[in-house]
Amino acid sequence: MLTLAVDQKIAQKIDRRPHALVVGSGFGGLAAAVRLGARGYRVTVLERLTQPGGRARVHRQDGFTFDAGPTIVTAPQLFEELWQLAGRRLSDDVMLVPMDPFYRIRFADGTSFAYSGDVDRMRAEVARFAPDDVAGYDRFMAHSRAVCRIGFEQLGHVPFGSVGSMLKIAPDLLRLSGHRSVHDVVARFIRDERLRTVFSFHPLLIGGNPFRASAIYCLIADLERRWGVHFAMGGTGQLVDGLVRLIRSQGGRLRLGVEVTRIRVEAGAATGVDLTSGETIAADLVVSNADSAVTHARLLPEAQRWSSGRFQRARSSMGLFVWYFGTSRRFPKVDHHTILLGPRYRDLLADIFDRKVLAEDASLYLHRPTATDPSLAPPGCDAFYVLAPVPNLAGGQDWHALAEPYRRRIAAMLEESVLPGLSEAIVTSKVTTPLDFQDDFLSYRGSGFGLEPVLTQSAWFRPHNRSSSIRNLYLVGAGTHPGAGLPGVLSSARILDSVVPDARVTA
Repeated sequence: MLTLAVDQKIAQKIDRRPHALVVGSGFGGLAAAVRLGARGYRVTVLERLTQPGGRARVHRQDGFTFDAGPTIVTAPQLFEELWQLAGRRLSDDVMLVPMDPFYRIRFADGTSFAYSGDVDRMRAEVARFAPDDVAGYDRFMAHSRAVCRIGFEQLGHVPFGSVGSMLKIAPDLLRLSGHRSVHDVVARFIRDERLRTVFSFHPLLIGGNPFRASAIYCLIADLERRWGVHFAMGGTGQLVDGLVRLIRSQGGRLRLGVEVTRIRVEAGAATGVDLTSGETIAADLVVSNADSAVTHARLLPEAQRWSSGRFQRARSSMGLFVWYFGTSRRFPKVDHHTILLGPRYRDLLADIFDRKVLAEDASLYLHRPTATDPSLAPPGCDAFYVLAPVPNLAGGQDWHALAEPYRRRIAAMLEESVLPGLSEAIVTSKVTTPLDFQDDFLSYRGSGFGLEPVLTQSAWFRPHNRSSSIRNLYLVGAGTHPGAGLPGVLSSARILDSVVPDARVTA
């Protein structure tokens, strides 16, 4: 302890830049660190786990490499900007390759839809299902373009720190049907039920129920078409490692295996943090990349915490059951990204989000990264992860007892559909449940994406990027504005450029 204190004092004498502490090393925290470093701050990132990345950590097991969390890279320009801020190019460290198709969406009857960014091919796919919906598809994509232009390009990096800022965009919000659900808006343009599913599922990628997520998230369709869906060769962990190198090249530090117990507040301003080890680290500002609910429940002094009533009212995103497995042979007919839809859509989502029961059926996202990068598995093998949306811990499920039976159920679904002979081919296996999200990431209710993306928890209604009650305290990540998903959490860090004072002013 004494040695650490001495080292800290020596470092402060050598480097007199204002000190910024970042709590958590998810993509939001790492991006915040790069941006603060580029603006003249001395940055320290504190991570309670033994590797960086948060939900984007990496599992390595029996020669297989599994990305634990995000697998879809959209809006790659947000990553490119971070590398430029550090005086480098993204391509120096990470190779992004475009996906084609973006996803293969397979229905319960075995029919499938190849979802891509090619306009003509998408029209042909729509026509194959419902020729009369082609014109409606074109109108929907025009609507998505208008929403993306405002919701992502103009407002995605703008802080909503006051009621006035929310009222200012209210006319646009109403004009773009932001008060309606994604599915409602899709249904205005498209009549075929299967196609309504194809074009409304996107909120599930950020923790939302398509039947109540704000229609602002219709922007995702245009975002993907314009900038593509990409995969990082070597896995998403390569982006994490690259960001860590950028932080260190700026003179920043990353400390692993250290847990913050409290954000220190003196005279109404954040002044540092306390660690479980007993160490106190002083700072000129603190950025929390922890779950926003946990930040307001545990890390702040009691007087600044959310009330119990606010916690009860908060809507959390669904939980995630993720099974990582490797096979002794390859399955070349399976695409990189496959969405396997169950026999129910609306009712299954009601089970997950509202009734919070673990249903017998499921819809699955199957990730086969070795379709693009065979190096992630031993020769002749495939690496997979399959994700099932499930109730968060408010459902009361005992995942200690349920995890293995549920894994077997999913394995049977896969074997009966796209992975025949799977049971004989499995050579390594690992499971993550909502309980792990709670224990490993301190996720409130074990949710996979923080607060659910409904209108009443968006923009000004979402936890602010700059604390309204504590000076020099900022929030980034999925639980703050603009929300979950890689573009969302990277944009939350981009917002810091407009709310954090320049380092020269603080020095």
